[in-house]
Amino acid sequence: MERRSDLGSMDDEEWTMAAETMKAIRQHAFGGPDLLHYEDAPRPRPKAGEVLVRVHAIGINPPDWYLREGYRTLPPEWQPKVDFPIILGTDISGVIVELGHDIAGFEVGQEVYSMVRFFSIGESRAYAEYVSVPVGDLALKPSGIGHVHAAAAPMSLLTAWQFLVDVGHDEPNPLQPDKHRPVPLAGKKVLVNGAAGGVGHFAVQVARLKGAHVVAVASGRHERLLRDLGADDFIDYTKGAAEDVAKDVDLVIDAVGGPHTGRFLRTLKRGGALFPVYPLGYAGAEEAARRGFIVSAVQVRSSGAQLAELAPLLSDGTIRPVIDSTFPLAEARAAHERAERGHIQGKIVLTSS
Repeated sequence: MERRSDLGSMDDEEWTMAAETMKAIRQHAFGGPDLLHYEDAPRPRPKAGEVLVRVHAIGINPPDWYLREGYRTLPPEWQPKVDFPIILGTDISGVIVELGHDIAGFEVGQEVYSMVRFFSIGESRAYAEYVSVPVGDLALKPSGIGHVHAAAAPMSLLTAWQFLVDVGHDEPNPLQPDKHRPVPLAGKKVLVNGAAGGVGHFAVQVARLKGAHVVAVASGRHERLLRDLGADDFIDYTKGAAEDVAKDVDLVIDAVGGPHTGRFLRTLKRGGALFPVYPLGYAGAEEAARRGFIVSAVQVRSSGAQLAELAPLLSDGTIRPVIDSTFPLAEARAAHERAERGHIQGKIVLTSS
């Protein structure tokens, strides 16, 4: 925690208020980016099994704007009931400033990164100067990269990893009866749709790392980057539908997903698999099974253990987070407006000095 001497010549009342509050992005109703307000908020205190992190960078992810809007695309019975004001966000990189009770393996002053409390809608609270983090969600920050690149990784990289390599949890998926099982990648042909986006650019790298021949699908302006990240082949969807070009694919990971993800079934070999990252709206899994295809998805969950496993790969550049743009925390509204314009290359990150 900050020592009183760090806060200059404030009087007792000013010092107490500064020690108990922080700046955060809060919203008081569901809606658009204009409802994101930079304002004072109570500073959290770590409970038993938690640490308090001074946040230096925050990665932005689609669930942030889904929650901002009230998850309006979900069935009404699945839409969250939250107590306003809420603070969005899950992905952080920063420095531990306080330990709760019963903490082992972490110390004040260590640099860490995390996907905080996901999937617990409205409980992550990362768009802030401070966040309390359960130690099970926490890992030491990769030493070879800065806070911005570290904050860009957790949710998107864990999604790619849990889809392609190791689920790492046993949480049920309400959208399918069976547990998701990654398929072997070595020597296989893997198509990544939405390859330039947050999950997509990590999926390209993970599949390549595991020995796959990777076909990346994105608009033409992303080709150079994706080949640099390891894509063997590239399809510019603006020049023709990828499902009409790709053939004999073992696995499609569709980082766009949605109701039209089934169009990629025609690209698969017999026994191939389609993994839609966003499976809502797709209703053809039974038909795919009859045709000898697997359609499966997993809901990403926080995992400090997996982030610790991935940290060396991030540190040495084996896996590289790509930064689309950065914005100060106070300009979270502008960051969300950037996200709404789409065609993101990698990740958008907020910074908090």
